[in-house]
Amino acid sequence: METRYRSRWFLLLMFLVCLCFSGILSSVYADTRRPKNVQVSLRAKWSGTPLLLEAGELLSKESKDLFWEFIDTWLHSSCEDADSYTAKDCIGKIFKHIHSLLSKPVASLFEFSLMLRSASPRLVLYQQLAEESLSSFPLFDENIAPNENFESKKANPLLVGMNPKGPGGRCCWIDTGGALFSDVAELLSWVQSPNERDGDSFQLPELYDFDHVYPYSSIESPIAILYGALETDCFKEFHVALAEAAKEGKVRYVIRPVLPSGCEAKSGYCGALGTKSSLNLGGYGVELALKNMEYKAMDDSTVKKGVTLEDPRTEDLSQEVRGFIFSKILERKPELTSEIMAFRDYLLSSTISDTLDVWELKDLGHQTAQRIVQASDPLQTMQEINQNFPSVVSSLSRMKLNDAIKDEIIANQRMIPPGKSLMALNGALVNIEDLDLYLLVDMVHQDLMLADQFSKLKLPQSIVRKLISTLPPSESNTFRVDFRSTHVHYLNNLEEDAIYKRWGSLNEILMPVYPGQLRYIRKNLYHAVYVIDPASLCGLEAVEMITSLYENSFPMRFGVILYSAKFIKKIEMGGGEIELSAVENDKQNGDDISSLIIRLFIYVKENHGVQTAFQFLSNVNRLRIESEDSVEDALEIHHVEGAFVDTLLPKAKTPPQDILLKLEKDQVYKEQFQESSMFVFKMGLSKLKCCLLMNGIVRDSNEESLINAMNDELSRIQEQVYFGQINSRTDVLDKFLSESGCPRYNPQIVGSKGKPKFTSLSRSIVGKESVLDDISYLHSPNTLDDVKPVTHLVVVDVASKKGMKLLREGLQYLVGGSKIARLGILYNMNSSVDLHSLLFAKIIEIATSSYSHKQKVLNFLNHLCSLYENEYMVPSSLTLESTPVFMEKVYELADANGLPSKSFKAALLDFSVSRMKDHLSKVAQFIYWQLGLEYGVNAVITNGRVMLFGDESTILSHDLYLLESVEFKLRVKHVVEIVEEAKWQDIDPDMLTSKFISDVIMFVSSSMAMRERSSESARFEVLSARQSAVLLGTEDSIIHIDAVLDPLSPISQKLSSVLRVLGKYVQPSMRIVLNPMNSLVDIPLKNYYRYVVPTMDDFSSIDDTVNGPKAFFANMPLSKTLTMNLDVPEPWLVEPVIAIHDLDNILLENLGDSRTLQAVFELEALVLTGHCSEKDHDPPRGLQLILGTKTTPHLVDTLVMANLGYWQMKVSPGVWYLQLAPGRSSELYLLEEDGDEIKDQRPLSKRITINDLRGKVVHLGVVKKKGKEHENLLVTSDNDSHLEETKKGTRTSWNSNLLKWASGFIGGSDHLKKSQGTSAEHGKGGRHGKTINIFSIASGHLYERFLKIMILSVLKNCDRPVKFWFIKNYLSPQFKDVIPKMAEEYGFEYELVTYKWPTWLHKQKEKQRIIWAYKILFLDVIFPLSLEKVIFVDADQIVRADMGELYDMDIKGRPLAYTPFCDNNKEMDGYRFWRQGFWKEHLRGRPYHISALYVVDLVKFRETAAGDNLRVFYETLSKDPNSLANLDQDLPNYAQHQVPIFSLPQEWLWCESWCGNSTKTKAKTIDLCNNPMTKEPKLQGARRIVPEWVDLDFEARRFTAKILGEEIDEPQEPVTSLGESQNLITDNSSKEDKSEL
Repeated sequence: METRYRSRWFLLLMFLVCLCFSGILSSVYADTRRPKNVQVSLRAKWSGTPLLLEAGELLSKESKDLFWEFIDTWLHSSCEDADSYTAKDCIGKIFKHIHSLLSKPVASLFEFSLMLRSASPRLVLYQQLAEESLSSFPLFDENIAPNENFESKKANPLLVGMNPKGPGGRCCWIDTGGALFSDVAELLSWVQSPNERDGDSFQLPELYDFDHVYPYSSIESPIAILYGALETDCFKEFHVALAEAAKEGKVRYVIRPVLPSGCEAKSGYCGALGTKSSLNLGGYGVELALKNMEYKAMDDSTVKKGVTLEDPRTEDLSQEVRGFIFSKILERKPELTSEIMAFRDYLLSSTISDTLDVWELKDLGHQTAQRIVQASDPLQTMQEINQNFPSVVSSLSRMKLNDAIKDEIIANQRMIPPGKSLMALNGALVNIEDLDLYLLVDMVHQDLMLADQFSKLKLPQSIVRKLISTLPPSESNTFRVDFRSTHVHYLNNLEEDAIYKRWGSLNEILMPVYPGQLRYIRKNLYHAVYVIDPASLCGLEAVEMITSLYENSFPMRFGVILYSAKFIKKIEMGGGEIELSAVENDKQNGDDISSLIIRLFIYVKENHGVQTAFQFLSNVNRLRIESEDSVEDALEIHHVEGAFVDTLLPKAKTPPQDILLKLEKDQVYKEQFQESSMFVFKMGLSKLKCCLLMNGIVRDSNEESLINAMNDELSRIQEQVYFGQINSRTDVLDKFLSESGCPRYNPQIVGSKGKPKFTSLSRSIVGKESVLDDISYLHSPNTLDDVKPVTHLVVVDVASKKGMKLLREGLQYLVGGSKIARLGILYNMNSSVDLHSLLFAKIIEIATSSYSHKQKVLNFLNHLCSLYENEYMVPSSLTLESTPVFMEKVYELADANGLPSKSFKAALLDFSVSRMKDHLSKVAQFIYWQLGLEYGVNAVITNGRVMLFGDESTILSHDLYLLESVEFKLRVKHVVEIVEEAKWQDIDPDMLTSKFISDVIMFVSSSMAMRERSSESARFEVLSARQSAVLLGTEDSIIHIDAVLDPLSPISQKLSSVLRVLGKYVQPSMRIVLNPMNSLVDIPLKNYYRYVVPTMDDFSSIDDTVNGPKAFFANMPLSKTLTMNLDVPEPWLVEPVIAIHDLDNILLENLGDSRTLQAVFELEALVLTGHCSEKDHDPPRGLQLILGTKTTPHLVDTLVMANLGYWQMKVSPGVWYLQLAPGRSSELYLLEEDGDEIKDQRPLSKRITINDLRGKVVHLGVVKKKGKEHENLLVTSDNDSHLEETKKGTRTSWNSNLLKWASGFIGGSDHLKKSQGTSAEHGKGGRHGKTINIFSIASGHLYERFLKIMILSVLKNCDRPVKFWFIKNYLSPQFKDVIPKMAEEYGFEYELVTYKWPTWLHKQKEKQRIIWAYKILFLDVIFPLSLEKVIFVDADQIVRADMGELYDMDIKGRPLAYTPFCDNNKEMDGYRFWRQGFWKEHLRGRPYHISALYVVDLVKFRETAAGDNLRVFYETLSKDPNSLANLDQDLPNYAQHQVPIFSLPQEWLWCESWCGNSTKTKAKTIDLCNNPMTKEPKLQGARRIVPEWVDLDFEARRFTAKILGEEIDEPQEPVTSLGESQNLITDNSSKEDKSEL
């Protein structure tokens, strides 16, 4: 080692001597050739928020109580500790407080979350609410100036959380709904005067789930919301006063933390920390990719001087460069600093490589893995390699490979594909493609919090780790109702009936077929069983559909279960008992047509076969339809009788009329009919009227639903056949119903009616006294000493009939017998409840606490409920004298059921009404604060799952059985198995009762149900990890990460940084198996990458500055062209706001004297995405949605795609309201909310809270309004009428009514500036006529230069108003500065639009291909719904004709119009790929079109779902890397059989590469398309091909320079003015027109 080091010294000295003597190194050359740096930051759109308040918000996520503890401890300590003067001091002080409240692992992660600023959006949300509060009282302070936020809001309406100024310059105020107070004395006066408050009750302010409500507040008290911030004097005064009032039950005290604008100086030193500078974010990546410069697409304008935004970070000289550590060399030889640095720069510049020979690439992946596993810090080494790969690839390729590492990697790759990457957190697979730091931190935090809670439950640490690593069973949406019984009447059997004997075998299900083609397989794969009342209209229609499909040999097994709705109504009235209905007299039953049909059906089936029985039902429907005297198609008794006679007449030996009379009179088959109806009642299906059970899955009974259900089942069956789980001997129905069958259907418990609601019960008991500690439970007889894994907490208001019904059903459930469940009662009653209700609750309490072991305690409670409900529940009929009578009756009931009445008397002697009310108040507060339920609400909480029951819904004992079954199977069973393994320590053996274990299971399972994580896992342990894996941490860690990574993949560039962060703050155990690609043929990473994470260095140790994190690239290559891309979390929309240089073409040698290129991006908006569904139907394609605030309901709009019902909109942090757009959408549809259809016909909205940086995915259900079920949303017109209406200038199509309101911007189009006074008919600058809409996209300064030229060429050739639409994503800050001025100067309008790439759509990685995709994939959703037509024009195009001519052209009802490729330049024949091979066969004579210019009829495009079709084609084709080489061009040409294209006349697009010069004079537009033969640079070609280009270019550059304050070189040739140029072009074009004639 020493010899090697000396040799390096010798090499260095020799090199320096040579440099000095040769004189090559001049100081100037050294300065200009020294490596340059790149620095990037990303700031939030909103201003900085106080870190102190962010800390409080993060604590409230841990626990509601911790928020208030933090406030109290901070207020007490602020007096003692006032020596915090710097940002680092303040953040240290906050951390000190946090560590006193949280356990060490949680506190450590909390520190990182605070530095990440993840709670800042919550404070922005509170700012929105504060602004709304002040705007509700405009006269509160007449001296206050108009809100300065108004102009900002006008410029950016989406930023709803602008920080308001306090009223009258004050920093705190109280909002009570009816009044606003900024003075403590006024507040106290209001608190002490309850009479004055009565009038304000109707104006109570709305509270939200995220609000901080003081824990001792009374639920019934008036609300007082404090807007203010810690560290301000007024906050402390208000807080002390309100906390005291809340403890006395006088107010419900709420804090909304806000530091109003202008109050920073009045806040303590730490209170304003973070507000004085912009909020720089972390948690994203920055890429500098080596760019392919084949066509030299760079702007040759003068290189701009850099500007210093702030001091960039200096170079890190401690990093090794080719074996030298220059910081140590400089320490030893400081006098040779310039020479040593020049030598370092030489080494750096010589290491950059983006090409290697094939033999050097072969083992590069294995060599990288070896370098990583042999390093002292493997994660840091992985990060340094994959984030600087072009600089280290040369040294890696020369590394000697260890065969043992290579052999292990190859052995592992027998079980996992080479290059495949996977990651699991505590056993649960994480989607690493979409993983971001915020999501991962939340997931880790969730697991740490659970571990903390479980430890406090005295669970051993080994069990805690096992619980955290346990995955719940996969919760399928396909809950199936187990309907197997003799009550199913099957029409056919595909396996046995002779008519199916020629059908194919099961293996044919795996064979490909054409879309929509059915598979005829002789096996009962699909059991379509309809549950119907045969006397109902929908029931008869279902029978008609079944018989029709059967007769047409539809490959499905059909059956029916019949019931009588009238009979079930009697069952419900009789409390669910069949005996009560069985005693009804025959005459009453005779009035039930359903009963008669069912009995006749059973008779026919038994005597003449099932086919005849179904024929009888069809005849009933036929006679009903043919009958002239029936009212509204109602079924009448004579229809049934006639159908029976018609059916049996050809078959019966005795007259059918005689049989009918006998059946009617004797009530034959009455028992079967009743049992069938009872069976339907017990399954819970009678409320659905008519429904389909597809292999047990509940669906609507219409034909569309049947087909959709069949297709859904097909994929499941195919998968199981493929894996051998279903074979020719498998009974498919038995298999499915055994695996996921439920005895009953209740959409609130199972099915697709929304996601279940859960609450963590362990949070409510950890570390403090809880109501749950005092609950005594009831059990089924003889099961008291058994562990009960399932706990039902029944929340009841016994003063209501609903509450009593729920209580009695709960008791009935226990009487029925449950071995694994117990039941506890929580009283949710108003404090003003009467004495008898209090006594009733007390007696139940005594019985459950003292006599739950008694055999007849349930019987006693049942009788007690009957007594109370029948005689003592209505307070108006009771007197004080009735109380002793009530007590005596209770004692009698007790004696009758074997309970000692003396004990009851003794217990009730010291009964105190006030004590009982206090106890009930405590229970009600627990129910409100911990469970989130209001007074009087009735609910069941099963191991944390909350089931609410409104006015219409009821729960039966059968539903409790269902709840028990579902919860045990999905969320409890695996917890029980782990807890049973526990070896309890540090706990008294006498404490280990069945109740204790049952409590632990209840608490643990409720907490784990709250956890959002995947149920998918992978068997990482099968991969060998001796030679090729990184093992870190200890087995004691709560957090364990398993990963398989290709170290030379884009995913690893991000994950290496993320895993290092976790390693620092959480200390997890990690097992990372390296899985590189074998035998590489190209360099896998052609970019530099930095992942931005915050550190303590972001906080100044000199002043209160918080700099925020930045990406820093040191010593980047000078002569390589780089392009910058940001790798941001999915919900972020970002844009560059400060960038002097072209970020698309970064050439650092042109940077001049500046050492660092700096760029600042801004988080423009978050993306709200969702999926819209209509039950049992395809997604409602074209449904229009609007989003806004309470005061401005329409800020953004969009429409629903057919693809997964997807939609997206731009939002910022705040409270938003989503609703159906006015017009056809709201005329046909209603929103579904919480799984229940909203019956009200008024427009409704769905509230959406955006309070973090992770965006939100909203699942929106809609339902057709009554009477509108068969109407279509998209009312399409045929081509002829469509064209006729177009000619008239009107569009009576599906979105015609949108024109009145669709001024919002879909997916967040950004209206930066519109020319004032411009309308459809009268434009600025003398322009008249209908506006021409032109759409274009540009990236990089060169293409923006072309874009300005294109704009000028359009304007100079037409006199109509023009509006340009630009994709905002890739425009530079300079362009966005210039375009408003240009629009004003030249008299045009413009809008910037954007759309975030959907997560479900296959992503493009290369920027150029992403830009191409934006040209075609989102045309239906990127523009406002009011836009009817748009022309796309490439940025590098020059227009020579009036675009109005193209805009008005009749494109024959086609959604798209393109120009075909020219074919008269014979030199290019070899490049015309569409004339041979695949394209020739696919096009079949249709032309192949060029995508540089096209027209989009947006009305037709949306009507025909062209966008959806194009996305489907794209998704299919884009996964093949060899297809869609020219994405924007190949896709529409490939899809033109389904999305028809109108071919424009050839003169509309001329391009030298493909068209001959003979047609150039006729060209209406000239495109500067690339020439694959000559590879001529763009600018050179532009000057040569287009004569007017130079003049247009100079005019555009001169205007730009004037706006930006720059200078440009004058052109050598004279330049014509705007008017002359326009006349010249017009004259030339007219001459060309004449010559054509």
